[in-house]
Amino acid sequence: MGEEIEKKKRKFPVPRLLRNRFFLVGLFFIIWMLFIDNYSFLEHRILNKITNDLENNKAYFQDEILRDQKAIKRLKNGEATEKYAREKYYMKRDNEDIYIIEFDSLTAAETP
Repeated sequence: MGEEIEKKKRKFPVPRLLRNRFFLVGLFFIIWMLFIDNYSFLEHRILNKITNDLENNKAYFQDEILRDQKAIKRLKNGEATEKYAREKYYMKRDNEDIYIIEFDSLTAAETP
């Protein structure tokens, strides 16, 4: 029986590295940490992407807040408020008429 095992060992030699316990334990640890663990490398990549997206959103909204704060400061002036209301909401004074002229984009593009 011992001779049969020796013959199989000679036919299919196992590399020396795979017989080393420390290598096998280290390989198992690396595979565990990269793929299986709750805090794996793959999970960290996903979380880092989400974090970057949220930081980009934060920067965008901070810029929007600054822009809105500047607009609010401008609108505290009475004349600026009136101008804004007249341009955006088509409000008018009591003694004036407003005519809104809209161009049809298709007819404007067709005429030479």
